[in-house]
This record gives sequence, structure tokens and C-alpha cells, in this order.
Amino acid sequence: MKYFYYIFFIILICAISPVVYAQVLDENSMQKSVKVNINPNGDVHVTHVIKKSNSPHQVELINGTITNLSVKDQKGNAIQFGVIDNNSFMLFPSKDDIIIEYDLSDVLNFEKNVWSWDFLYLESTSFFFPEGVDLVFVDDKPAFLADKKGIICHGCQMKLNYLLNEPKFIKEVKTQTEKFPIEFRTFEEISNFKFDKDSGGIKFQVEGDNSFVTTTIPIKLISDPYSVLLDNQKIIFHKFNENGTHVWLNLKPEHSGEISILGTLNPDLIYEEQNLLGEFPVEILSVILAAIVVIIVVIFFKKRK
Repeated sequence: MKYFYYIFFIILICAISPVVYAQVLDENSMQKSVKVNINPNGDVHVTHVIKKSNSPHQVELINGTITNLSVKDQKGNAIQFGVIDNNSFMLFPSKDDIIIEYDLSDVLNFEKNVWSWDFLYLESTSFFFPEGVDLVFVDDKPAFLADKKGIICHGCQMKLNYLLNEPKFIKEVKTQTEKFPIEFRTFEEISNFKFDKDSGGIKFQVEGDNSFVTTTIPIKLISDPYSVLLDNQKIIFHKFNENGTHVWLNLKPEHSGEISILGTLNPDLIYEEQNLLGEFPVEILSVILAAIVVIIVVIFFKKRK
């Protein structure tokens, strides 16, 4: 009788337990590469290359509004897939690598001449920028591209910024034997530039709030250690791309004011006095000269009368 109850209990358990048919999914998407191409208008095209697999696996796409989705093998044949939600789906077993492509049109924000993207993706991702972009910012830290076209982010969360066609202009410091050009890159107005040998650096007025300003300084003129002040208060800056002759300094002042970039002056250089006239814009100089000419002409005719 005891055995009868055991058998009855086992049958009861089997009767009330649900029967589940499932395949084990490979959580690793096995992505060979993820490429993000950004065009000048801020539109984004994404390409994933997925390794061939004998088992199904889930693929997460980059967050955003996805359009023009294409899922094909290396030969260009369309591949079936199962949709899980708007940004992920399941790939079925494939004998070839799979290429997934799509467009994202709403991930980049453009404000005050700066393109920005709050990016989060757990796969290593390559970013390729429009022509003319050679400097990008990751969490406000500069990355100089030089002749490279992009950056690689390894499973990252970041605030990406870049500027397209950023204006560049030159200010000059003269010594008795040399001229030292200092390049500025910014969309903001820079004025009242001067070299101050007493404080050991350069000073200028910047207009604008939280805007990127990048300077390229000859090391022979001003060398380490550097400090940057906004209205005589130290602010954060980033030194990068030091090549032996020049160093790049990037700053992001919170508000308009006087910027001082200070360092160690070269004791072998004899500096000229600041030529303030040379710092006036050409347009203002033209107006001043024209006014002087008019005054001279008026005085001349009055004396003749």
C-alpha cells in the first residue's frame, strides 16, 4: 500500500507540472565588429558583423529610432530573424557571418555648434566622423584624430562631443629673434590677447558659456607646468597631443571672462613689448585710419579758407 502512495504522488506531480519546450540561447552575440558612421548632417549608419553560429543567439542593437534595417549574410542573401523588441532580436543558426545594417536619425543633438551623443552600448564600437573633424571629446576629454578617421570605444558609456568646421585663427608673440604663433580653435569670440612675461603666459578674453576652446602653444615659448585661470580662479584643463615642439591645451570655461594660460617661460628669449595696435581687428583699424584722413582733410580746407 505504501508503494501505491509513492506512485500516485509521482503521477500527480507530473500531471500538474507544465511541459516547456525551449532552446538554450547563446547570450554572447559574438559580434566581430560594430561600426558607427556619422555624416555631416548628424545622421548615423550602423553596421554589425556577427560571427556564424550553430545555435540561436540574441543581438542587441544601439538604442534609437531604427530605420532601413537590413539583415543579410556575406553573400547578400536576406536572413530570417525573430523580433524580441524594438532594439533586439534573435538570429537563427547560420553557416555564414551575418551583416546587420540600419540608420539612426535621432541620437545626436546639435546645440551651440556642438554635436553630442549620450552613448551606451556594451560591445566594442568604432566611430567614424565626417571629414573635417579631427578633434572629438569623450566625457569632455579631448581625443586628437590627426589623420585617423575615428575612435574605438570598448563596451562603453560616454558623452561624445565633436565640432564640425571649427574656426581656427592665429595670435602671435614676438621676441627679438623669433615669432611664435599660437593657434586658437573655438566658435567663441577671443579678444584682448596679450603676452604677459611678468605672470609667465598669455591672457585673452573669451565670450560664451561652457564652450570648448583649444590652443596650440610652442613649447619653446611656454613649457610645463601649466595652469589655466578664469578671472584669476584655477579651472580644469586638458593637456594632450604633445609632439616635442607644441602642446595642445583644451579648456571649457563656465562663463565669459579673462583666461590666463601660465607656464614656464624660456629664459633664453628676449621678449618685445606687446604691440597693442596689432591686436585690433583689421576692420577697426580701417575705420580709425579713415577717420584720421577725414580729420586731416577738414583741417586742411579750413586753413585754406
